[in-house]
Amino acid sequence: MFESLGERLQNAIHKIKGYGKITEENISDMMREIRLALLEADVNYKVVKEFTNSVKEKALGEEVASSINPGDLFVKIVKDELTELLGGSQVDICLKGNPAVVMLVGLQGSGKTTTIGKLANFLRKRHAKKPLLVACDVYRPAAIDQLKQIGKQLNIEVYDEGQGNPVEISKNAISYAKENHYDYVLIDTAGRLHIDDVLMDELENIRLEVNPDEILLVIDAMMGQDAINVINGFHDKLPLTGVILTKLDGDTRGGVALSVRHLTNLPIKFIGVSEKLDGLDSFDPERMAGRILGMGDIVSLVEKATEAIDEKEAEKTAKRMQQGKFDLEDFLSTMKQMKKLGPLENLLKLIPGAKKMGLNNVKVDPKQLAHIEAIVLSMTPKERRHPEIIKASRKTRIAQGSGTSVQEVNRLLQQFDQMKKMMKQFSNGNMKLPF
Repeated sequence: MFESLGERLQNAIHKIKGYGKITEENISDMMREIRLALLEADVNYKVVKEFTNSVKEKALGEEVASSINPGDLFVKIVKDELTELLGGSQVDICLKGNPAVVMLVGLQGSGKTTTIGKLANFLRKRHAKKPLLVACDVYRPAAIDQLKQIGKQLNIEVYDEGQGNPVEISKNAISYAKENHYDYVLIDTAGRLHIDDVLMDELENIRLEVNPDEILLVIDAMMGQDAINVINGFHDKLPLTGVILTKLDGDTRGGVALSVRHLTNLPIKFIGVSEKLDGLDSFDPERMAGRILGMGDIVSLVEKATEAIDEKEAEKTAKRMQQGKFDLEDFLSTMKQMKKLGPLENLLKLIPGAKKMGLNNVKVDPKQLAHIEAIVLSMTPKERRHPEIIKASRKTRIAQGSGTSVQEVNRLLQQFDQMKKMMKQFSNGNMKLPF
């Protein structure tokens, strides 16, 4: 997400790093490039004008200490202003009720039904509590079936009464949740192709009946600046508490994310980062500003690892690495843990300086990883623990069992051997880190 915008901004900012000081003359060219980058990313013109004026004013007004590089100072100013534009600070979801009630609203096609499943999954992981999904989209064909399928995949219960009255369904769902000790109730409401009185009256009646802690509007980021009109249209009729932007991982310029808070005063609370049911992240303006400017997001990387990786298993593997006992059983276990973190290329982009190291454009073929896993699984437990015993006949058997070639088996064994040697050097303190 924001890759094109991030690259343009980073290239513009890079130019000032060669200057000895920030002046009216050298900053004007750079601000022109930043302005064009933002406009091409579909950021609202008014927002772009205010942003660039503010950055320029602050950059020219700063007294630069002799120890500070002007380029570094400018990067800080741009990051601070981007953070402010994106909302300043993270606004967490409010879950005070017992049960807490979250109502999701939006137009058809915004990804609302999938998003409500992602949100339930997110809340269960973060808070280790019990969510209930409620099917109140009784008009769209197959909407209830879609929600049930999502609930089945996540092992989360879905409350539905078929094609009934959405207001009554939501009321009954709250009673059911209380009786069965659910912590969260997430209501999937109906959408339309456009905002109309019938839709808004129904949503308002549900709101009055269940008094939700949160009313979150789900918006497709690919709508561009039209999204602002949709947000304002809903907000005029309903007291929205926040926005969820979907499809930010797709072919979108991302400008709407930089315009929402400034133009609607509504916080972005979550963003959709992949199509998978764990592809929802809480939105943190400061971290996002850092990612746009190529500074990485090491905090998000650590959070993802904490959620997905088995701590005891990781400690055990680390200890075996230090002792020089790391084998292909450990390698297989590590691969399985890494797969839980999501696509590897997305994780690499979170590393600070990823662009400089050439990691921002790395493409990892899932088939290649599947081949590696198949090769290791085709080995006997003894072969995994002692890969040095794998000779010609064993390699042929492993290649046939994994549907690969002997060359691929050889390549994996060579790479594993090199990795073991590097680990040994690190554990002996004979190798310096490359920074």
